[in-house]
Amino acid sequence: MAKHAYISRKIDSDLLYWMQESDRKPLLLRGARQVGKSSAVRHLAKHFAHFLEINFELDKNAQDLFAKGDLSPQRLCEELAAIYETPIIPGKTLLFLDEIQGSLPAISSLRFFYEKLRELHVIAAGSLLEFAFQELSSFGVGRVRSMFMYPMNFSEFLIACNHQMLLQAIQNADYKNPLSEPIHNKTIELLKKFFILGGMPEVVSAYVNNNDLLSCQRILDDLVISLRSDFSKYREKVPSMQISAVFNSVVAQMGKKFVYSNVSRDYTHRQLKEGLELLIMSGLVIPVFHSAANGIPLGAEIDIKKQKLLLLDTGIFQRLLGLPLSDLLISDDFSLINKGSIAELFTGLEILKSASCYEQKSLYYWHRENKSSNAEVDYVIQIGKNIIPIEVKSSNKGAMQSIRLFMQEKQSPFGIRTSLENFGELPDIKIIPLYAIGDCVN
Repeated sequence: MAKHAYISRKIDSDLLYWMQESDRKPLLLRGARQVGKSSAVRHLAKHFAHFLEINFELDKNAQDLFAKGDLSPQRLCEELAAIYETPIIPGKTLLFLDEIQGSLPAISSLRFFYEKLRELHVIAAGSLLEFAFQELSSFGVGRVRSMFMYPMNFSEFLIACNHQMLLQAIQNADYKNPLSEPIHNKTIELLKKFFILGGMPEVVSAYVNNNDLLSCQRILDDLVISLRSDFSKYREKVPSMQISAVFNSVVAQMGKKFVYSNVSRDYTHRQLKEGLELLIMSGLVIPVFHSAANGIPLGAEIDIKKQKLLLLDTGIFQRLLGLPLSDLLISDDFSLINKGSIAELFTGLEILKSASCYEQKSLYYWHRENKSSNAEVDYVIQIGKNIIPIEVKSSNKGAMQSIRLFMQEKQSPFGIRTSLENFGELPDIKIIPLYAIGDCVN
């Protein structure tokens, strides 16, 4: 089978900048499984004369080498070069320590590379790193730089599908200069496909090469099985069935405040909370915190008892929910397209992916419950010094009472409505199409 060409990613330019820095730190690439961390590093490796990749999940020799106790970079490089018959030359070699969560000493060694051999380019990556960090008192604060990676966003998908000119048109448009209707409609059709496929690189690559949505569904099924099989790795004393019960309920409760009592009667509240914390640590589930949103930072006034939960990817979500592809592809009825709140999921993920790769961004929503006025805004974000509400709408009708109430109470200069509409504006409301939301929130 022919090997698929590398699909460029937004993080590529950041990796290249890191490579060219004169006083660089070892890089820790963080993110859930299968989001493309290793592929991005291998792509960067083309700029080096030598490349040594070590996988700590597969290579016991590497585990034993780092477990000796002597974490001197000189000793490690000398023995690694001999074992793998690859020269390790500062400035010419990229050393890649993959799945580094499989070796706690290897994580600890990163600080010494900065202190004693900073001329060498060292990148580490891992998908269950948060679990490893709990077992380490410190892994080199100030001596290691983290980058965070997610599945592909919609812009990356358009580039992968060779729609660079379409992407340029979207980025040049705004609420005063909307897209022409033919271009808008074409982009909506591509957005529907992205809802189905999601941004996992393996799925997008298969679609780009084969243009077959059904075969991509099989790949998504394989990914779901693989991600579920990881549950047993999260923590030895927590049964994978316990984690699976929470995971299934996250899918069922998408778009709503997460309620533990709706998960299962077979586990205690503490057990369910433990399962959820593990899923969040793995990066597979992303919390959306309730914020009072009275000021910035938004995280200063969160209610830990109120949170919504997102899955990492729309493609995985639609497979788990069993959404009919015809509803997503053919229908122009937003309520059918938005089954399971897939548009809210997409919006949250695009906000997350739009942030700097050096920042582990958090998501927030706002909800006020009382007898006289029950109001909810899907997302609240910070733009400059302002708090801006975002509502994901199912149509271009409705009074948008919640967003206007929020704007009045919090003195927001404007609000954002996002849906399948073209760019436009209402008094104090910017209308941004779903496909452009990621480019308009920073």
